[in-house]
Amino acid sequence: MATILARLGRFAFRRRRAVVLAWLAVLGAAIVAGLTAPPAPPDDFSMPGTESQQTFELMRERFPGLAAEAGGATMVFVAPDGQDVGAEPNRSAIESAVRELAGGEQVASVADPFESGAVSADGSTAYASVMYEVPASEVTADSRAGIDAAADGARAAGLTVDTRGDVLESGGPAGVAELIAIGLAAVILLVTLGSLVAAGLPLLTALLGVAVSMLSLLAVSDAFGLSSTSTTLALMLGLAVGIDYALFVVARYREERARGRSAPEAVTTAVGTAGSAVTFAGLTVVIALAGLTVVGMPMLTKMGLAAAGAVVVAVLIALTLVPAVIGFVPDKVLSRSARAGRPEGDQAPNAAQRWARFVLRRPVAVLTLGVVMLGALAIPAAGLRLGMPGDEAKPASATERRAYDALAEAFGPGVNGPLMIVADARGAADPERAVAAIADGIAGTEGVVSVSPPMFNDAGDTAFFEAVPSTAPTDAATSDLVNELRDRRPELAGGAGATFTVTGTTAIDIDLSAKIQGALVPYLATVVGLAFVLLLLVFRSILVPVKAALGFLLSVLAALGAVVLVFQDGFLAGLLGVEQTGPIQSAVPIFLIGVVFGLAMDYEVFLVSRQREAYVHGESPRAAIETGLRHSGRVVVAAALIMMAVFAGFVVEVDPFIKMLGFSLAAAVFLDAFVVRLAIVPAVMALLGRRAWWLPGWMDRILPRVDVEGAQLDRNPVDEPKVVAHAP
Repeated sequence: MATILARLGRFAFRRRRAVVLAWLAVLGAAIVAGLTAPPAPPDDFSMPGTESQQTFELMRERFPGLAAEAGGATMVFVAPDGQDVGAEPNRSAIESAVRELAGGEQVASVADPFESGAVSADGSTAYASVMYEVPASEVTADSRAGIDAAADGARAAGLTVDTRGDVLESGGPAGVAELIAIGLAAVILLVTLGSLVAAGLPLLTALLGVAVSMLSLLAVSDAFGLSSTSTTLALMLGLAVGIDYALFVVARYREERARGRSAPEAVTTAVGTAGSAVTFAGLTVVIALAGLTVVGMPMLTKMGLAAAGAVVVAVLIALTLVPAVIGFVPDKVLSRSARAGRPEGDQAPNAAQRWARFVLRRPVAVLTLGVVMLGALAIPAAGLRLGMPGDEAKPASATERRAYDALAEAFGPGVNGPLMIVADARGAADPERAVAAIADGIAGTEGVVSVSPPMFNDAGDTAFFEAVPSTAPTDAATSDLVNELRDRRPELAGGAGATFTVTGTTAIDIDLSAKIQGALVPYLATVVGLAFVLLLLVFRSILVPVKAALGFLLSVLAALGAVVLVFQDGFLAGLLGVEQTGPIQSAVPIFLIGVVFGLAMDYEVFLVSRQREAYVHGESPRAAIETGLRHSGRVVVAAALIMMAVFAGFVVEVDPFIKMLGFSLAAAVFLDAFVVRLAIVPAVMALLGRRAWWLPGWMDRILPRVDVEGAQLDRNPVDEPKVVAHAP
């Protein structure tokens, strides 16, 4: 592996103009394809095999004229204090707004609150439900502008008006997260590398890689159903690993130049060694992300594969474009002292080496403290409650949040998440009577405050109605109610030949949470098993992969504990802009496991491969630990800080999922890099000594040698170019 990649690096260095032009051509093609592609579809939260999903499919079959995926909005009217929405001039203002909404583009129907009974008991609040002829993703800007115009008219009459619904556009300021991440990464790179050119190179190549991957995903988003959330995750990861992978190649190149090697030799060695680590680290990330397919949820599968594609592009950039760009500025990427010919102070121990010596002197204390710290932080994870927070998790400044709160206050919290009951009465002698019996049974169930009149299909054999719970959509009691209705199905159906199923947004969220929770163990087993095999090949050791996996479990549980502390329990929530605590979004834990496992293995490969390189070249196990941290510690710290900066930048997003995911990944990277990889791992390696590199003889004979540490390069050096390249 090292020899193959060394030759690739040498080729990219020598043919740098062709390599750069090739990447620019790829970027140009991606720009054309991405900008001419249809818009990305909305998030697909379908869950094949669940009751809620099967119910939607039944509705498509039995109600062919009903657009189950049609977009909708709810406009909430609140009268001034002490007034009634039904009194003049409030009623006229509301009716005028309803007429204006009904005349809007793409609007299928608007329910007048005074006709549909959507007026609160105290008369202070009313709401109008708007249904569109098309899915939310196809609602035009003009149609959304019609909502704003109708609301403004009612506000002019003195009413408080807010709206919520899937047709509304929401999110943080465009580009703010990316700008924050890039700015912080630039500062970290400049401090670490001490050169504007060296700091700019990883940023430049990473941004080009992100542009290629994002535009390519945009080009295929319509064909493969990739939503904007999928591309956001790909952007987050592509930017983080793109900078980190380029940084490791540049740092190794600078190290080889400091040893007196020429630019071509240094590039060849850097890509052969650091490039091998990048390749296997990237492959581990891809395995973790592709493993999301085991969950069986299309949205998670697409998000994982999209992000995996961005990681592949980042690896290819690091192996080809980075050495090519170095070829144009072989000396300018060096530090100022190196360019001036002054020694780099190789004999003086740096901070990472001093830390290594500290750990080697006190491995038991460091190991104990690290494990206790992570264990304590992981304790809140035992209270993890999964759900799908909606408008209630948005900031109070958002109209969706204000509408949610107004409805909950006036009509009860359950009105924000009604359950849809679909009654199948094909086997009933009297379908109407059978459906009425089901509706009465559900209405009499504790926790249900109201049931709407059933609506039958044209055939008269299927009906649906809404049941409003007494508790909020994300309340544990609502989940219990859904499970109770399903468990008592035979009793509530009354034996009249009919049956029913439960669906709706709230039920879908409950089913989604249950399915993801059930997939966590198989997913963990899949990614840990595959990664164990990969690390076994890389390090030719049994204990190193086991230690890596156990360290990952510690860091991910601690990160989950931190997420629960902030987003569920409210600790420091205000500081992070979390205005409403509640359950953790269902997809966050499994994404956290997948992404952090890959990134944790990144640092494991980068650090331990350097230790193995020193060990293979004859150093003792303890000396190899010190050498590995001396040469890789500072760069790993910088890489971790960059990843934390990238992920933390997305905490400013309004989308609760992106905010929560950004925070969880930033926390996990901090814990895994600084506590596990830089403290616990060297402590364990020190205690194991030579046993860390033990491999049974029979396994040593059958395992292929991938040579990540570059030992083959010393025995059989790659021929260097006859003409030494210089900056043009």
